[in-house]
Amino acid sequence: MSTPHPLPVVAAVDGSDDSKRALAWALTEAARRGTDLRVVHVRQYAPQLQPAVLVAGPDEPADDPVIGDVRTALEGREGPPPLEFISRTGMPAAVLPEMSAEAQLLVLGSRGRGGFASLLLGSNGVAAARDAVSPVVVVPPPGREVHGDAPVPTGPRVVVGLQTDDPDETVLGFAFEHAERTGARLQVVAAFPWPALAWTAFGDFTPTTVDQEAAERETLNLANDAVAAQRKSHPKVEVDLYVAPGDAAGHLVENSRAADLVVVGRHRRRFTRPAPMLGSVTQAVLLHAASPVAVVPPAGQDES
Repeated sequence: MSTPHPLPVVAAVDGSDDSKRALAWALTEAARRGTDLRVVHVRQYAPQLQPAVLVAGPDEPADDPVIGDVRTALEGREGPPPLEFISRTGMPAAVLPEMSAEAQLLVLGSRGRGGFASLLLGSNGVAAARDAVSPVVVVPPPGREVHGDAPVPTGPRVVVGLQTDDPDETVLGFAFEHAERTGARLQVVAAFPWPALAWTAFGDFTPTTVDQEAAERETLNLANDAVAAQRKSHPKVEVDLYVAPGDAAGHLVENSRAADLVVVGRHRRRFTRPAPMLGSVTQAVLLHAASPVAVVPPAGQDES
């Protein structure tokens, strides 16, 4: 009985510097996972997509210069994973999420050749992170400045955001597995709102009598409970719990300094929000983190 071949890592390329950095990250990750790397270029603005235009002939051009350049750049590279090169015609924002259904991971750069130079995250990155079936890793350009006072631990480090009142095992599992695969420490970031406010009968919000230290202890206890199962499954992973008051996105971005990867989830589909959504924290991390960001879809995402 033959063993099923593992799904590939998919890297989206378009010839931009950002996509070259994403390709380099994907090459390393495919080798770590022991799987193929599928390099994909989606040609956009094809004549077939223009209204009221009839086109005869083959859909796919015989030659793709972007794929050709990638092939040339990878020639002679020592020990690459098995490579597959694919050229598609269509809108990347639609094609890439579709291709993620047959991938372990989809990797792309923050921005491609199109759009405005001032954009921190291109529309294709937003669409892929929001709609993909597989986890998506977005690789930022180098030199993003992140300010903050949080100490930066030495050595390889993976950061994961934890929502203590609704922990997502899929997100935690991805982070633990990546940390184990790379030999990195795992920093679990759990933020709690402070000051705690209560709504009064007069329509105002006033501070409660909840003690900040008590809130921090409770958050730490919840965080320990949330990661207990993953710690047991991945005993070699060293875990640091980072509990702090305030904005979760701010703490994740601050701790992205010198991190290998930041792992976040996206909203589960619910009756009140049946369409996929990134969420404000995930979107802020994608826009501002200094490290690559993995956006992990929740388990059962196709269920309404």
